[in-house]
Amino acid sequence: MRYRYQSLRHLKDHVRQTIHGTLAINSYAVSILGRKVTRPLITHPVEFTFEDGAEPFYALVVRDGITRLASAWAVLAGPDAEAGKAADLVVESLFGDTPAEPAGGASLGERLAAHRQAHRNALTGEFQRATAEDDAERSVPIGQTFVVPADIAVGIEGHLERLLAPEDVFDDAMRSILASVHVEFKAWDTAAQNVEVATRALKRLIQIDDLEVPKEDLQVVYGMAVGRIGPEDLPKEYGDDRLPGTALWRGVQVVHGLTRPQVFGRLKDQAKIIKGGSRMSAKGFADMLGPILDRPWRNAKKAVSKQARNAWGNGGVLTGDVLKEWDPVLTDDFTELVQPAMDGDLDARCTLAVAGGIALIADKLLTRNVGSSLLAAKEKGGVPFRADVPKIVEGLSAPGNELGLWTLALAANRFRHDALPENAQVLRQLIRRDRSHQEGTPYVHLKVDVTHPDKIARDEHGVPVRLLEWDVVWASDPQRAESAWKAQQFRQSPLPMMPVLPAGLREESDPAETDVSPAAEPSADQLSAPVPAARRAEGFQRTLRNALESAQYALDGLTDIDRTAGSWPPVMEAASFGSLRQTLLELQTDLENLRRNIQGDDSLPLEDDDVA
Repeated sequence: MRYRYQSLRHLKDHVRQTIHGTLAINSYAVSILGRKVTRPLITHPVEFTFEDGAEPFYALVVRDGITRLASAWAVLAGPDAEAGKAADLVVESLFGDTPAEPAGGASLGERLAAHRQAHRNALTGEFQRATAEDDAERSVPIGQTFVVPADIAVGIEGHLERLLAPEDVFDDAMRSILASVHVEFKAWDTAAQNVEVATRALKRLIQIDDLEVPKEDLQVVYGMAVGRIGPEDLPKEYGDDRLPGTALWRGVQVVHGLTRPQVFGRLKDQAKIIKGGSRMSAKGFADMLGPILDRPWRNAKKAVSKQARNAWGNGGVLTGDVLKEWDPVLTDDFTELVQPAMDGDLDARCTLAVAGGIALIADKLLTRNVGSSLLAAKEKGGVPFRADVPKIVEGLSAPGNELGLWTLALAANRFRHDALPENAQVLRQLIRRDRSHQEGTPYVHLKVDVTHPDKIARDEHGVPVRLLEWDVVWASDPQRAESAWKAQQFRQSPLPMMPVLPAGLREESDPAETDVSPAAEPSADQLSAPVPAARRAEGFQRTLRNALESAQYALDGLTDIDRTAGSWPPVMEAASFGSLRQTLLELQTDLENLRRNIQGDDSLPLEDDDVA
C-alpha cells in the first residue's frame, strides 16, 4: 500500500494532529501505567511518498489501536504532560530534525530508522539509571510503554473469483478486519459504519467488468466520498468548467452518480454482502449517503447533524424521479431551472430536488417529522401535515408547483457550507447564535411568495420573512396543508378566532440601555488611596464588566475556530472544560451572594417593577 503526502512536514503535522486529537478525546494512560497495553495493535507496512519529490520510505502504520498507542506515549511523556506535549514527543521521537534531502549516501528511511534507534537507546539508558537510583516515577512509565504488542499484516490470500483489482484486495481485507473488530469490542457509530459500507461497496462495484457506466466517473465519486477529491476539484475532475466547484454541487454529483439505475441496484447488492443483510430499501441506501454528503459542512453544521442524518435515514432526496435516468443541469443560479422544471423538464426538476433538498436537510428546514411536530407552533418546528422526507421533496419538485420549485431554487442559491442559517435553530434549543457573521450579509433562508417580482415574501413593513419548516412542508402540497390547517382550527376554535397582531405591532418595551464610556481600570495605588467607597465600587464594577466582555470575546474566538477548523483536535481538552465550568459556577455563586446581601431577598426584581 502507498500513502501520499505533500511533504515530510505534512506527514509530521498529520501525526501530531492525530495524537493530539486522540488524547484530547480519550486516554487509557491510567490503565496502561498499571498493566501495559494488553490487546495487540493491528499494523501493516506502507510506502510513504511525497508530492514535493522527497524520497519515499517504508514504515509500519497502525490501523487499529491508535488510542492505545497514543495513550502509551502520554504515559511516557509524564503525568503532567498535556495532549499537545505528548504529540510533540511522538513527532520528535519518530522524525526528529531529520531532513528530507539525501545526506551522506543514506536513504531517508535509513536516516529515520537510525534516529528512532538512537531514541530507543536513550530511553534504555534513562531506564537503567532510574532503576539504579530507585526512581520508580520514571522507570515505571518507561518499562510499561517501551514495547507494545502488535499484529503485523504482510499479505492476504484472496478468493479466486474476487471482484477487486489486485492492488485493492489487501486494503479491503484490512478494512474488513477493522469492521469486525469494531463490532466485537467497540462499535463504530452508525454514521461511521455507513461510510465504511458505502465506500467499500463502491470500490468493489468499480471492479465489475460489465458495468454500464464509465468507471472514471465512479472513481471521481469514490474520491469525493473518501475525501480525496474536494469540491474545488470538480471542474477539473469532470472536465467541465461549467460545473461550479462548490460543496452543494459535490453533493449533487455524489447523489446522481450513486443513484443512476445502472448503479443503484448493484451498489445495494454489494452493500448487502458487506453488511450481511438480505435486503436494503431506498431509505437504507439514503441513510448511507447522509454522512458522505455532509463531509464539507460536518463541522460548521454539527449542531443539527443528528436531525439531518435522521432525515436521510427517512429517505432524503431519493424521490421516484431521482432514482430514474436523468442528468444534472449545470448552473450557478438555480432559479434559472424553475421555468424548465415548470414545463416538465425532468433534468431540471431532479437537479432542483437534489440541490434544494440537500440544502434544506443540511440546514434543518426539512426533517423527519414526528408526532409532536404535527400542527405545533411554526416557530417550534411545527408542520401542517406529516410525510416522509422524499414525499416532501417530491411535492416541492412536482411539475407545475411554482411555490415548491422556487423554494428549492432559493434554498440552493442561498446555501452556505461554512455556517448555519439564522432560521435553522428553533426556540426549544439552547444553541447560542454565532456572532461572527452579524456584520456581513446575514445567512438566512427566506419564505417564497410567487406574486412578488423577486419571489421573496415580506411582512407589512416590507421586511423579508424567514423560511420555516412549516413553509417548506406547506409548499410541497398547499391544498393538503390548507385542508389540515382548517380542520385543526375548526376542532380547536369553534368560536371565531381573534386576529393575532404581527410582532412589529405588539406593544412591547425593551429595557433602557445605559451607554457606559470606557475608562482605565484602577491601579493598585488608586485602590489603596482614601477614595470614596462609591467610586471604588464603580471601578470594580467596570473591571468586572470588562473581564466578562473579554471572556465572551475569547469564547467567541474558540467557537469560531471550532466552527471553521473543525473539532479534530478539539480546541479545548475535557479537563479544561471542567476547570473553566467550575470557575464560572463559583463566580456566579459569588455574584448571587452579593446580590442577596444588597437586596436582602431571594427574588430578582422584574423589569416591570417600579423602582423607588
